[in-house]
Amino acid sequence: MPQGTILIADDDSAIRTVLSQALGRAGYDVRTTSTAAGLWRAVLAGEGSLVITDVVLPDENGLELIPRIRRVRPELPVVVMSAQNTILTAIAAAERGAFDYLPKPFDLKDLTAIVSRALAAPGKKREIAQDDDRLPLIGRSAAMQEIYRAIARLLQTDLTVMIVGESGTGKELVARALHDYGKRKHRAFVAVNMAAIPRELVESELFGHERGAFTGAVGRGIGRFEQAEGGTLFLDEIGDMPMEAQTRLLRVLQQGEYTTVGGRAPIKTDLRIVAATNRDLRQLIQQGLFREDLYYRLNVVPLRLPPLRERVEDIPDLVRHFLRKAEGEGLPAKHLDAEALELLKRHRWPGNVRELENLVRRLVVLHSGDAIPAASIEAELAQAAPAGAIQDGETDSIGAAVEKHLAAYFREHGSALPPPGLYDRVLAEVERPLLAITLAATRGNQIKAAQLLGLNRNTLRKKIRDLGLEVMRGFRTE
Repeated sequence: MPQGTILIADDDSAIRTVLSQALGRAGYDVRTTSTAAGLWRAVLAGEGSLVITDVVLPDENGLELIPRIRRVRPELPVVVMSAQNTILTAIAAAERGAFDYLPKPFDLKDLTAIVSRALAAPGKKREIAQDDDRLPLIGRSAAMQEIYRAIARLLQTDLTVMIVGESGTGKELVARALHDYGKRKHRAFVAVNMAAIPRELVESELFGHERGAFTGAVGRGIGRFEQAEGGTLFLDEIGDMPMEAQTRLLRVLQQGEYTTVGGRAPIKTDLRIVAATNRDLRQLIQQGLFREDLYYRLNVVPLRLPPLRERVEDIPDLVRHFLRKAEGEGLPAKHLDAEALELLKRHRWPGNVRELENLVRRLVVLHSGDAIPAASIEAELAQAAPAGAIQDGETDSIGAAVEKHLAAYFREHGSALPPPGLYDRVLAEVERPLLAITLAATRGNQIKAAQLLGLNRNTLRKKIRDLGLEVMRGFRTE
C-alpha cells in the first residue's frame, strides 16, 4: 500500500522523473506538474499528503504559493527545493511555513528522509522573522547549505547554540543571523569576547557589580547580561572564560538567574545565549580548564563552521561580495579574472574569510586598473605569508610519513601488529611541518601556537630553535 501521495511541482522534466522514481521506490504515490497552477488545482482538490515544489516555476514563484496552501490546507507539509542557494532562500521558505528547504543539487536519500519526517509530523511548521536586503552569510557550497538549514530551524527557538570554527570563519555572523532573523530581533544583541577582557574583570563585565564590590567600584556597574536582557548574548572565545565566571554562567543556564559581583539578591534573566570557540573544549576539560557540566549546557545545538579551504567553491561569490562592499565604501570598482580566482582557490587561507576580505580590500586600494591580475594576487599572498610557512602539498607529509612506515613494516613482517619505533620515526619527519603549519595558522603567535599544540611555551621555543624554524616577528612569546 502507498505510504502517501506526494505532489511535485518542477518545470524540469528530468527532475520530475528522477524524483518520481526515487519516491515511487520508497513506496509513495507520486503526481507531478510543471506549473504552480497545476499544483494549486491538485491542492484545492484535496490531493496529496505532502508537496515538493521548486522556487522558480514558469507561472509563479513557488514560495508565494506556500501561504495560500497553508490557508486552505494548513495540515499539508511543503518542502521547498531551489537552485537559489542562499541563506535568505532558506529563511524565506521557513518564513512562509515550509516544513524544510533543500538546495539543488541534493541527495535523494536526504529528500526521502525529509519526506518521511514530514509525513510523521503533519501540520508542523516554523514561523520565521521577515528577511531584509542584507545577506548575512555568503556561499552556495554544500557545507554552507547545511549551516543555512540549521539556522532556519533554530530561529524560533531559544536553544543555546555552540558555534565552533577556526578564527575568521564568521562565527559572529552566524550568531547575528540567529538573532536578527529570530523572535528576539527587536531586542539587543550583545557580543562579548572573553579573550579581550582581563581575567579579573570578566565576572564584573558579564554580571555587573555593586558599589564598593572591589577597589575602584565607585558606583553600580551594568553587566552584559543586563544589557542583553530579552535579546541575545553572544559569548565569543568561551574557552578563555575563567573558572569562576564559568561557575556563575552555569547557574544562569541551570536556574535562569544570576547575582552581581558584590550583590546578594538573585536577578532573573530572559535571554538567549550563543557561544563560540576556536578551541577544543574537550581538551580544555581534560586539562581542568573548562567545566564539563558547563560544556554540556552550552553545547545543546553545536554548529561547526567550515574553514574556507573546505569550501573554496564559495570564493568567487565572496570576492564579488567584498568588491561590492568596497565599492559601496567609496573605493574604486574592480574585478578579478578567471585565472586570479583560480589562484585564490589554491591558497590555504589560514585566516579564512577574514583573510580573504582583507586581501580583497588591499588589492582594491593598492593596484591600479579595473582588472586585478593573478600576478598581483600572487605577489600579495607571498608578501603576506608568515616566515616559516610551508608550501601547498607539504601538509600531506604527516599522513604520508605514517603510511610510508606502516607500508614498509607490513611488507617486511606481513603482520598487523604495531610497528616498533613507529612513533620516533614518524615524529622525526612530521614535527617540523606540524610546527610550521601551526605557526602559520597563528600568524607567528607562539603563545597561541603552544596552546593549540598543547605544549609549554618554553618547549615550543626550544623546538623552534632546534628545528631552525623562522617565525613571523612582532608577537610576544612570553
